[in-house]
Amino acid sequence: MDTHSTRPGNVCVALICLPVSFLKVCNFWKYPALRKYLIIPVVCFVYLFFTVHVSRTSSTRQDKHPDLWTGNSVYSHSKNAQDPADVEVNESVSPTRSNVVYITLKSKRHKPAIIRGTVRPKLRRKKVKVRPQGGTQDKANDAGHDTNTLNKRLGYSELDASDTGYSTIRIYSEKAPPWFSNDDITAMRFLADCKITQIDEVAPPGFSSLILFKSATNGTGDVDECRKCCGIVKRPLDMSEVFAFHLDRILGLNRTLPAVSRRFHSLGDGQPCPVVLWDPSLSPVVDQPSEKLNWGSYQTSLKHKCWHRGVIPKPEWSCTSIHHHEWSKLVVFDFLLQIYERLDKNCCGFKPRPEDTCVELGHHEECRDKDSIELRHIVHRKHDPHRLVFFNNKSYFDRDEGNLNFRLLEGIKELPDQSVSVLRSQRLREKLLQSLFLDQQYWDSQGGRQGIEKLIDVIERRAKVLLTYINAHGIKVVPMNS
Repeated sequence: MDTHSTRPGNVCVALICLPVSFLKVCNFWKYPALRKYLIIPVVCFVYLFFTVHVSRTSSTRQDKHPDLWTGNSVYSHSKNAQDPADVEVNESVSPTRSNVVYITLKSKRHKPAIIRGTVRPKLRRKKVKVRPQGGTQDKANDAGHDTNTLNKRLGYSELDASDTGYSTIRIYSEKAPPWFSNDDITAMRFLADCKITQIDEVAPPGFSSLILFKSATNGTGDVDECRKCCGIVKRPLDMSEVFAFHLDRILGLNRTLPAVSRRFHSLGDGQPCPVVLWDPSLSPVVDQPSEKLNWGSYQTSLKHKCWHRGVIPKPEWSCTSIHHHEWSKLVVFDFLLQIYERLDKNCCGFKPRPEDTCVELGHHEECRDKDSIELRHIVHRKHDPHRLVFFNNKSYFDRDEGNLNFRLLEGIKELPDQSVSVLRSQRLREKLLQSLFLDQQYWDSQGGRQGIEKLIDVIERRAKVLLTYINAHGIKVVPMNS
């Protein structure tokens, strides 16, 4: 077969000459006008049919030799996959098209972590009878409580109790994440799902007033008897308390109280509120007015490493009952979350915003005498005076890396190895996603995974800054498991 006759230019010339030759042979110009109008459509139809038939025939031939329509790379691949005899035939034929279009599929986004999940069970809401407020029966029930109840003022009802038929703490695997203890899981389930019977405003010694809810498992109104049966209800703006609890457990610090998110119909305008487990054994480290812990005495105690290796501190060292390593754990936690109320309540280490508490109360103007600035929220348990409890952990995620509070790290020469190893492991995001997924209310309130990812982005950037600071200042990383 002559390859010259099958070229596209020759085919087009033949197809154009064909109808003209047909009209000449049929003496088309001698027919009347009516017949001319009938012959022309017939000729066009034959012409179109012949054109389609030729194009299909050519495409069939091309399908038999696909290497003629591919690029050089694919053509070479087809040669290697064939027998030697076929290769000799194909090598004599050169590709007829070089303008090949290659299609590249967009790769899927690499997810930073895999979160275990399952099908959410169907919600089966039970019918709850609303208890009338201010009735005779309510007054009789509340008569035995010692604290000032806020049931009437808050409009509290039994609808605030979790009665949806399923837990908002999602654990779909056989075991919870390893950084949670059994007590942590029990406390989280209690805070999220317990039936609430009363909400009171209480003022424990050494603390400001708290909104405390009590469950059906607690029969007294005394805050000292509220053991593992009460929770502190905080504002929706303090939702970062939940994130702080999960970060504390992942870093291996174990110094915060368990916290979850819970929705109340009578509090927070129906928005989810952070709920923190109340521990009646909490006590301020220094609760005497004449023995306030300030920045100067705190820095002095860091130099003398109070209680380190069992050494009893001297009176002139300005030591408290807190072990030296506890301050190192605190600054890692506070720096990542940029909590300033404990060590820098006057915001002397960064540029505060107008809405920050230190600016609203005018404390930011008192940074001249830094040594006299009082430390706040320094708390321990009465039966464990050497270890801190991280209380009031409102965090700030909207502070960029150019305005971080490095004053929190001042005087610190050692940091816990377990926490630093987590920051260096490149698995902080994965662990936070897996951990925060357990709290369904918090997960949904932050906008799902997309919102949680944004918060983790902030913590990861701060972790890189902290690791750079450790290397630049020669901070030692030592075991602090005790």
